[in-house]
Amino acid sequence: MTMLEAHFRTRLGDFNLNFEMRAPSNGVTGLFGASGSGKTTALRCLAGLCRAEFGKVSLKGEVWQDDSANLFVPTHQRGVGYVSQETDLFPHLSVRENLKYGIRRMPAGRDGVEWSAAVEWLGLDHLLERSVSNLSGGERQRVAIARALLMDPKLLLMDEPVAALDEPARREVLTFLEPVLSRVSSLPVVYVSHSLTEVTRLADHLVWIADGNVREAGPVSQVLGRLEFARWWGEEAGVVLDGTVQKHDDEFKLTSVRTALGNLTIHGRPESPGTAIRLRINGRDVSIGLAPQRSSSILNELPMSVLEIVHTSPSACLVRLGTSEAPDQVLLARITKKSQTRLRLEPGRAVFARVKSVAVVD
Repeated sequence: MTMLEAHFRTRLGDFNLNFEMRAPSNGVTGLFGASGSGKTTALRCLAGLCRAEFGKVSLKGEVWQDDSANLFVPTHQRGVGYVSQETDLFPHLSVRENLKYGIRRMPAGRDGVEWSAAVEWLGLDHLLERSVSNLSGGERQRVAIARALLMDPKLLLMDEPVAALDEPARREVLTFLEPVLSRVSSLPVVYVSHSLTEVTRLADHLVWIADGNVREAGPVSQVLGRLEFARWWGEEAGVVLDGTVQKHDDEFKLTSVRTALGNLTIHGRPESPGTAIRLRINGRDVSIGLAPQRSSSILNELPMSVLEIVHTSPSACLVRLGTSEAPDQVLLARITKKSQTRLRLEPGRAVFARVKSVAVVD
């Protein structure tokens, strides 16, 4: 598989960034971390807006920076689309003229997203003659995304594009953005956010950065299921599972979803059978038993094995659970140390994971 590869070091004042990433050259890679962890600096180095003191950046074999060869390709020659919090639109121009600017930035001989498609996907048809200075924050961000797509970028970089919006506008933009990114799945996208909800909704691959260093990287489900990440994330630690809607129980308003770990029953969903959805399961909503339950209000029980245990406090621990049939998928259970001792839990022990609550990531 061709890759987006980057490894570089740089220094900003007292802050040191030591960044290394190998991500698929298609789909969405989430660059996640707390504020001040180095996410935006890393993104600007990928774009060529900042030159790292030492490093190498390449996409699909095309090298953009290689300090060992004294090579640095400037931003305008990389074919990168960049969407930030501020949108960087021309306030004196209409939506139509701002979009036309994106087309003029398209390299000769390349075919980007069609005008009609970009306008339809981002819901801009009724806004084309409006001045961008008269748009809401969410509308401006949708214009910025459409303009970046019309440039036919080799790489789309998105730097917390909804962080400056209020909650209704944030939901509005994400509702448009999610299907757009699925339609341009061959385009590599790096999406920066400090919101894990956004990342788990949009990304397939995750790079976790903390204090200027990449701590974990891989498929979203794997990174969230690693105990180092879970310990750092704290009480909200959990995993995501990709699933497919199986059937609906109209009498009790429930929906059955097939996942790699087994079928899960959730509150009724509007999606038709066969629809792919993503589920989030918090570690505090998973309990463990040694035998199947005979009578309980909990509807979901999965046979699994203990993979790993880590103590998070004098009284609590996180248990990582998996199956041999789906080695890349795990659950986390947050339980007391007393329960671990009473159940004699240790790696390799066969158990039953009882899932109390499942949320759909949307």
